[in-house]
Amino acid sequence: MFLICGEALYDVFPSAETETGFTFDARIGGSPFNVAIGLSRLGREAALFTGLSSDPLGRRLERTLKDEGVDTSYLVSKQNPTTLALVGLGAKGVPHYSFYGHEAADRSVGEADLPELSSSLAAVHFGSYSLVVEPTGSSFLELARRSRDAALISFDPNIRLNVEPDVGRWHQRVEAFSEMADLIKVSDEDLETLFPGDGVDSAISRWNSRGVRLIVVTRGSEGALVSLRGEVFEAPGRSVEVVDTVGAGDSFQAALLCGLDELGKATKAGLSEVSPDECRRVVDFAMGAAAVTCARRGADLPRRPDLPSI
Repeated sequence: MFLICGEALYDVFPSAETETGFTFDARIGGSPFNVAIGLSRLGREAALFTGLSSDPLGRRLERTLKDEGVDTSYLVSKQNPTTLALVGLGAKGVPHYSFYGHEAADRSVGEADLPELSSSLAAVHFGSYSLVVEPTGSSFLELARRSRDAALISFDPNIRLNVEPDVGRWHQRVEAFSEMADLIKVSDEDLETLFPGDGVDSAISRWNSRGVRLIVVTRGSEGALVSLRGEVFEAPGRSVEVVDTVGAGDSFQAALLCGLDELGKATKAGLSEVSPDECRRVVDFAMGAAAVTCARRGADLPRRPDLPSI
């Protein structure tokens, strides 16, 4: 099973102006929430660990997880409200977010909320703004420390400066997680934000030296740059008519973990044994999943029949 750690929220799209204001289209989301659902849709066992509000929005999030087949036993009920992310779409469907989540449930996970991890967990994934908001960020870092010897640790920074504008804070927390990660998926934009002028090669080299076995730098339509245990290669992108790119990175992440699992390599030992050819096939599989999501509105991730075999 995969344990996915991070936020659960609503992406709110302004759909039309009215005489009295706006109408909105609220879509369930949050990067880790999407990854958990994405894995379940791809036929993998997944659970979500987050703080979830007891308000109607939170109960709807939990119902969606159950409907999607995601294990909800790791959810922590909170009285705090549910985060809302107002989404504006820019050029080429690229989203811009405004977050409304001060003291929200997904930011309120304390160390006392940390679960006892099941022996059936093969991998634990961490991602997005939950890594830097407190107390959730510090709690997740402690969970990564506790689980690093037994489970594969996967990590996607997915930086949101409109949640935490201090780049130094992001830098510190990303480097702390990279000390424990076996797999890092990161966008080229996030790398430029974290290490301006430092170069992709420098970040890859530094993370490789810390023992990160697989690093995938996504570059949108240009594909990805991949480092498998220090061996670097490029993976081509996909041509697709983009509706928007909301959830594309989450779809890529879910499919990356799914692909490794289908090959029996989504473990610490497995990631040390995966071959370059297998890695290329898994990354291509993840590219295909992201392309499917880009052709749909919002974070509508593919199901296993939507994608070819690896």
